[in-house]
Amino acid sequence: MATSLSGLSGVAGTSLSYGRIRRFRSDLRGRSGVLAMRVRAADGGASVEPDLRVRVNGLDMPNPFVIGSGPPGTNYTVMKRAFDEGWGAVIAKTVSLDAAKVVNVTPRYARLRVGSNGSTKGQIIGWENIELISDRPLETMLNEFKQLKKEYPDRILIASIMEEYDKAAWQELIERVEETGVDALEINFSCPHGMPERKMGAAVGQDCLLLEEVCGWINEKATVPVWAKMTPNITDITQPARIALKSGCEGVAAINTIMSVMGIDLNTLRPEPCVEGYSTPGGYSSKAVHPIALGKVMNIAKMMKSEFGEGDYSLSGIGGVETGGDAAEFILLGANTVQVCTGVMMHGYGLVKQLSSELKDFMRKHNFSSIEDFRGASLPYFTTHTDLVRRQQEAIKQRKAVKKGLQSDKDWTGDGFVKETESMVSN
Repeated sequence: MATSLSGLSGVAGTSLSYGRIRRFRSDLRGRSGVLAMRVRAADGGASVEPDLRVRVNGLDMPNPFVIGSGPPGTNYTVMKRAFDEGWGAVIAKTVSLDAAKVVNVTPRYARLRVGSNGSTKGQIIGWENIELISDRPLETMLNEFKQLKKEYPDRILIASIMEEYDKAAWQELIERVEETGVDALEINFSCPHGMPERKMGAAVGQDCLLLEEVCGWINEKATVPVWAKMTPNITDITQPARIALKSGCEGVAAINTIMSVMGIDLNTLRPEPCVEGYSTPGGYSSKAVHPIALGKVMNIAKMMKSEFGEGDYSLSGIGGVETGGDAAEFILLGANTVQVCTGVMMHGYGLVKQLSSELKDFMRKHNFSSIEDFRGASLPYFTTHTDLVRRQQEAIKQRKAVKKGLQSDKDWTGDGFVKETESMVSN
């Protein structure tokens, strides 16, 4: 949580926690680069090439497109490829202290296509996975983080971390990961499957009391920006998001995958993905979750705007992004960055070029020169159903008033005689 610069004068000679030091650093970095005002270019003005650069919690990215935690960030080779292709940032696959407990199965993916159950043709609109966090030794991943930061010192590498309900384990993991030079941490409070019995992933994200406690442990230790990744498998996603921000996190990422059963093979009567004849519920992603993700992000953004103002807090939108238009929707709802995971698995790392080109086309259409010009621009248009009814009734009332035309003979004028006559003609 950022601390105002005015507060620095009162800390001389005091003992600061790692979390306080991190928050001062984040605040200093964030205020050194004042964001562009959200002003739309005047009609007819000189055309300006859209600038995709973003500054988030003091971190500078060439564009808002971030590799989401998962297979696209599973090792040095693929993360290097992401940087080479031009992604704004990379979030590595989630790591924990003891990878020996992580055992994956195959197959672990299932796809939903347009068409009947079990169709092997048609566009992929849904993707389910029962994949766990990284099964590679932590030391191996840490060495690869160091190598990536050595080769790409100016690019943003974010470590995704998850641990059991143990303060010492969380803080050890944070210390070891930060030593590699990563730029930020994303906390996996949202994996919907795998190891809930160990109070990991969504088991924490769905319990605000646990979440508040664990966030306290994390922000006491962390010295880089912290993003809390939210689960959609909850009634009100603003509750854990609020707790995470109040507990010291600089940002929120949403959403992780939705708990699902992809389908049943109507020939074998077995669920998919099928492992030795059996399956387990998994996480649902891809195009079909996009509208759900937009709704969750909108709710978080409205909460953040009303309760946290314009502070140095960030929001990363995730869910079904395959086009620049998909990304623009998240940004219009207040997202600073947009994460892509399943989209990369289906279309490859080169997708970032298409996303960037299409987002720039959108910006040119509306004369936006920067991401901040339109970030959150659509939020004011969300209201309650009661307010919609009131607005429509008022609009109908006004239209009827216009249709009635003149109310008295004294209102006739010579100049507007023809229009005044037309206003009272029945169609």
